[in-house]
Amino acid sequence: MSIRLENITQQRLEKLERMRARGVLPYPARYHRSHTIEEVGNGIEPQREVDPSAPLLSLAGRITARRDMGKAAFIDIWDGSGRIQTYFRRDDLGENKYCVLDDFDIGDFLGVEGHLFKTRTGEITLRVSDFTMLSKSLQPLPEKWHGLSDVEKRFRARYLDLISNPEVREIFVVRSRVIAAMRRFLDGRGFIEVDTPILQSSAGGAAAVPFCTHHNALDQDLYLRIATELYLKRLIVGGFDKVYEIGRIFRNEGISTRHNPEFTSLESYEAYADYQDVMRMMEEMICYIAQEVLNTTEVQLGDMVLNLSPPWPRVSLREAIIERCGIDFEEYPDADLLRTRMLDLGMHFDTGKGRGKLIDELISTFVEPSLIQPTFVLDYPVDLSPLAKQKPDKPHLVERFECFAGGMEIANAFSELNDPLEQRERFRQQLEQHKAGDKEAELPDEDFLLALEHGMPPTGGLGVGIDRLVMLLTNQQSIREVILFPQLKTKE
Repeated sequence: MSIRLENITQQRLEKLERMRARGVLPYPARYHRSHTIEEVGNGIEPQREVDPSAPLLSLAGRITARRDMGKAAFIDIWDGSGRIQTYFRRDDLGENKYCVLDDFDIGDFLGVEGHLFKTRTGEITLRVSDFTMLSKSLQPLPEKWHGLSDVEKRFRARYLDLISNPEVREIFVVRSRVIAAMRRFLDGRGFIEVDTPILQSSAGGAAAVPFCTHHNALDQDLYLRIATELYLKRLIVGGFDKVYEIGRIFRNEGISTRHNPEFTSLESYEAYADYQDVMRMMEEMICYIAQEVLNTTEVQLGDMVLNLSPPWPRVSLREAIIERCGIDFEEYPDADLLRTRMLDLGMHFDTGKGRGKLIDELISTFVEPSLIQPTFVLDYPVDLSPLAKQKPDKPHLVERFECFAGGMEIANAFSELNDPLEQRERFRQQLEQHKAGDKEAELPDEDFLLALEHGMPPTGGLGVGIDRLVMLLTNQQSIREVILFPQLKTKE
């Protein structure tokens, strides 16, 4: 802490002690307000002069500005819903009460009672007849409290970011409404919301490296989930036809503008549906959310306008890769041949990757960045999708789609593999890849396989990255802007 900040904190501590010496409680247990500031602004039309017969109002909020004028002071307070000017007069409050204002600082929380009136400039103002200190702030708000711009400080001290930048607060209001609209859509289609374990004995359902922890009582290593898939499909086996979960996922991966080690996802599973059914539901759901939350199906992302109205374009993965780099992966059934062809294009990647991961490199390098408008990319190689059902007419491919928009993946879905013998063989192949050094390979989950052996109907599954969806709907280029507390390296 700088010497200047230490001095400010010391001054505020001295004011705190003066308040206590006067018998003022600087941190009372409760305060009941009659209205929010937004409600006052929208629902009450004050007169030019104070009307003593009007209802007495009680408001509360943080002090954000102060202007002293001799025996009076104007103090702005903000409660999260809006700002209002309050007017303190020595003649109204009395000398002893009014002198407490000397110990007010920007950042303090204050409760005020009084009547509304309009100033000569037409500003709605509360003439204060009584006030209560609610919380004394010992630290100053950032300089020019309405303009905190240090990016790292914004993320490390998100509370200051929310105070200083109203547009940031609006992003998270939108995020909350997006999730609420998503729930309404799915609930309206007969889905039920469920909870599945975060701590799992075997982390499966995705190609990712898990975080590991240890449970002392069980003396057992457990993993933070990397997906909710395998547990949700157990519920389909158990007789729930439509289930979904919105929750936190944890993956021990790099951090970027599109990746955070913990993120929020939706996964839904519907019995007697396939990936074509899921595709239609996905585009209808996103359109519904945009209309409900933003009242439009066209959203700005940088200098682009995305049209979310269905139907969205469908393109096969094979066609998309051929169009953008000239490689037809079906001509390269061997990983070594495909690797050599990719090196000829000047690509840089881990040369130990298998064929599936090499194709994934082609997707992320050539296909993903070029898909700006919402687009479904269909039919992936079986060696890239160990949990998806094969296409009947093309068994080397699976019925899978990824949805891209704004140059990034926002959803992944497939017709779920429900053949327990085929699933066991896929897991065996993944285990071999894991032993060969692929830390992201799917490991066998015997409990899930046992559930599958009891029979699972044809099922369509969907996973949506909620953080990335919110990025699209709020015109943000970094995932950190839509996660309240993104992961940062701890300061010394």
